Amino acid sequence: MDNFNEQKNSPINDDFDSAALDEELGKLISLDENSKTEVSHSPLSIGGVEETSAEKIKSLHIPKLQKKAAVAAVASQERITGVRTFFTKLHAGAIEFLDGQITEWLKNNPKVVIKRTNTATGEIQGKKTEPSIVVTVWY
Repeated sequence: MDNFNEQKNSPINDDFDSAALDEELGKLISLDENSKTEVSHSPLSIGGVEETSAEKIKSLHIPKLQKKAAVAAVASQERITGVRTFFTKLHAGAIEFLDGQITEWLKNNPKVVIKRTNTATGEIQGKKTEPSIVVTVWY
């Protein structure tokens, strides 16, 4: 393994004076107009461009942003407290049966307020893999 302290390209410099660096860092740089620097704090004039006065800026017509009216909520403001999922095969008789299941469940649970529904189609694996429809009801 190389010893970095013995190489010429060592990251450690023995001639480094940390006390002088600390002294330089301790000095404050003055940004006062009365300082001895030759930096101008006045705005630059590019020439050929007329300066804009405060009156010209005030006379400009700037349209104000208008607030939009709040949109009424579509769903109930209450939190979702439950979910029920129904699924069946994708053929006419099975979909009619699914409609009956959902209707019967809603009749048996009159206090349910439906917040959101979702439908998806895909294959569900059982004894056989068959195309199905899935209806999810959040209440």
